[in-house]
Amino acid sequence: MAQARRLDPASHSGGEASVYKAWERFARGEDDLRGVRPEIAISWHRCRDQYQVDPCLTEAPAAVAEVDHALEHDVVFAELGFRAASLAHEVSALGGIVTITDGTGRVLAQWGDEATRAVAAEANLAPWFCWAEGTTGTNGMGTALMSYTPVLIRGAEHWCQAFHDWTCAGVAVRDVVTREPVAALNISCWRSELPATVGAWLGNAATLTQRILRRRAKDDGAELMAVFNHTRSGSSAPLAAVDAAGRVVLADDTAGLLLGIPGSTPAPDPAVRWKPELPEFIRAAKYAAEQAAHHPGWAGSTQIFTRLAQEPTSISFRPVFLAGHLVGNIVSFGVATGDPLPRVGGDAPLRAQPHRMVATRENRMVLLRLPEVSFAQSEGNDVWLSTDQGRLRSASPGLDRLETELSASGFLRVHRQYVVNLSRIREVERRYKGELFLVMDDQAETMVPVSRRNTPAVRRALEI
Repeated sequence: MAQARRLDPASHSGGEASVYKAWERFARGEDDLRGVRPEIAISWHRCRDQYQVDPCLTEAPAAVAEVDHALEHDVVFAELGFRAASLAHEVSALGGIVTITDGTGRVLAQWGDEATRAVAAEANLAPWFCWAEGTTGTNGMGTALMSYTPVLIRGAEHWCQAFHDWTCAGVAVRDVVTREPVAALNISCWRSELPATVGAWLGNAATLTQRILRRRAKDDGAELMAVFNHTRSGSSAPLAAVDAAGRVVLADDTAGLLLGIPGSTPAPDPAVRWKPELPEFIRAAKYAAEQAAHHPGWAGSTQIFTRLAQEPTSISFRPVFLAGHLVGNIVSFGVATGDPLPRVGGDAPLRAQPHRMVATRENRMVLLRLPEVSFAQSEGNDVWLSTDQGRLRSASPGLDRLETELSASGFLRVHRQYVVNLSRIREVERRYKGELFLVMDDQAETMVPVSRRNTPAVRRALEI
């Protein structure tokens, strides 16, 4: 990596001064974000309005002593540690430090320049302390865990003023199946800039490390497929093989129809999973996985509403293990065996629903009432909202999260790239081969495609 440039803390370029002034305004409650990058503005919004992190915080809090994580995560930590340690000499020569955290933002290890490490220790940027965004504000590690790409946090872009002398770059390593963060790798410099090559190095390190998780996902998927085929040979019940996150590796034709996913055609890669458009099913599968992970002999059942039935259908879960590691469950439909699961619908307490959505337009946060939003569309790692105020970038980091937040507020996932406001559909167009397109009531009368697997849910929601 190229040599870092030392900065005089008493001087600020025009851009840095603009960011600092925006930070001052936003920290005291104003929403004027002129000169602030959109990804930083979104993070500040989370810190101030969602997490309520004190911008005057001077040190990170102690980390929670025990956090559950899978065995393969330990392998990821070891791999990241190897990569970080191998770079330690080069980073140290720049006056920088390399840090790794787990998926909750707990610092696990650190290498680099001893003088910088001493300064970092004063802010608890050290092992056994937590740098999650929700506890310590916008920072390289915590904000990386909220992002799908490497992040760079310069000076006053940090939410807490005490960290404004730092420049940090971080990247998250994510589970290839669930897309949940497993760890973060971060490089920090005090009162100096990071080299331009740091983003590419971090992205490459994360990609190489995630290969471990992809290999594990392939092995898990292959085992679930094998147990599925063995079970199907002795059972007439519709079956699905489901991972611990509630995603389907393989289902027969009947189970596929009930779940709204392809049936009987294995994915080309065992690491590829299908997400059922049935929140009840996913919650039940996650609960079943948690029970089986702690009690290997556990089996259970519950009832859910599927896509084709007017009455609830019984489903049973039987765990599948590989070398003592839970890889998922075989789900039988129309069968009720094992311990009853808690009710996942009906009597479950209702989660508070959002009254507004947050978006960004240039330098401002835009607060939207839900009826103002026609639909959301994903483009790469970004989510864009079609609204009465034009096309705006959503503060939500992914369409899956947005779908979860709005599922009980009249919004429906109709395509892998689209979540629509059902009340904003003006017309439904049916094409020659039966494909559906939704004509929205925006000024452009945008036509949103409906995927085949989501067509039954759309028909049911619109009663057509």
